[in-house]
Amino acid sequence: MNDAIRQRIDALIPLLKDADPDVRTTVSHAIEHLETVCDVSEILHTLKTGDMGARVAAIYALGEIGGEKVIAPLVYCAGRPEDDIRAAAVAILGKLAEPSTLPVLLKSLNDSNTAIQARAIAALSNFPPSATLCDHLRPFLKANNGELEADAALAMAKLGDRNSAQDIISLLSSSHSSTRQAAATALSLLPA
Repeated sequence: MNDAIRQRIDALIPLLKDADPDVRTTVSHAIEHLETVCDVSEILHTLKTGDMGARVAAIYALGEIGGEKVIAPLVYCAGRPEDDIRAAAVAILGKLAEPSTLPVLLKSLNDSNTAIQARAIAALSNFPPSATLCDHLRPFLKANNGELEADAALAMAKLGDRNSAQDIISLLSSSHSSTRQAAATALSLLPA
């Protein structure tokens, strides 16, 4: 924690015992905000200077903090050339499900790495259902690679896309056991 932030927090701490409960509440929120700002700064520094493992951990830490201040760094990471960085960022953007990040995740559906595509499919299932979103995901039900169609089936069920029921039923005869399992689960979750 940098010295300026520490000094501010130290100045606020005595007010946690103020006679006025509103002051105590305000001070508590102020301290929490200052600690978060400091945490985000430290995490962003790690994201820029750390090794691959530290950078991926920093992305997950940003996801734990959440809020508007973490969106821009996560969007940036979703476009990085390193697969591990992109994959982590896509997963966290999906967890946060911030509407402004939808175009970034839709773009990730076209990633050259199928693991990142799979993360994008799963991430998009956390957004509110829409016909457009389902239209983007439905083609993955025919991917025939064992991972993408499995994730797509589960995503379509989570999004409640009844129009995908027949395609999901056809996945029950897939040569990939993971796809058959996902299709069975998806059919159990899909609304009637």
